[in-house]
Amino acid sequence: MSAVSEPERTMRAEGGEATVAGDAATMAGFEPRITAFVCNWCTYTGADLAGTSRLHMASNVRIIRLPCTGRIDHVFLVKAFERGADGVIVSGCHPADCHYTAGNYHARRRFGVFRELLSFMGVDPERLTFSWVSASEGAKWADVVNETVARVRRLGPFDAYHGLAGAATPADDPFAAYDLSDEEPSGEDQPGDDRPGDDRPEGGSGPSPDGDPAPTPESAS
Repeated sequence: MSAVSEPERTMRAEGGEATVAGDAATMAGFEPRITAFVCNWCTYTGADLAGTSRLHMASNVRIIRLPCTGRIDHVFLVKAFERGADGVIVSGCHPADCHYTAGNYHARRRFGVFRELLSFMGVDPERLTFSWVSASEGAKWADVVNETVARVRRLGPFDAYHGLAGAATPADDPFAAYDLSDEEPSGEDQPGDDRPGDDRPEGGSGPSPDGDPAPTPESAS
């Protein structure tokens, strides 16, 4: 199965639509959205240090803090692109400095596999950044952010994932015939409304489900 290349990107202009492809997508005003998955013990503290030190860095990054980069699953990164991220950063402790001994080694192995998966999906691996940033490396974090934002800005907005998702048809969904909504059924559609005997007036009068007259107090005595 061949990889799916990123489709041509379309930008709406006042006079209609202008098609922009490849590096030409660096249109004026485009600011990439970057999602960063960072380690709580090192990179998050380093990012905080960069902020308190008032280092100049792009404000395009939204940080998601996790206990360890070893906790980061491939699905997290795919979901970030699905939810509109143009680029993703994964950053944690340096090798041999993990708070959980070997979590960053697991993350490094997963990163190698995920880059190949991105290529297979037709996503430019340059949209993904992996780095080691310790708690004392605020300046390095600022450099990672600025370099990532500049690189993704050159690549342009990411819309390939949305194009693939939009190409799916209801026939591709095995659950398309089922109502999976969480809404409660309305009162008139409640189960049991059509059961025999529900239309009997109060007091027990009216025919029974078997068609016999309902018992009266005199007959019961």
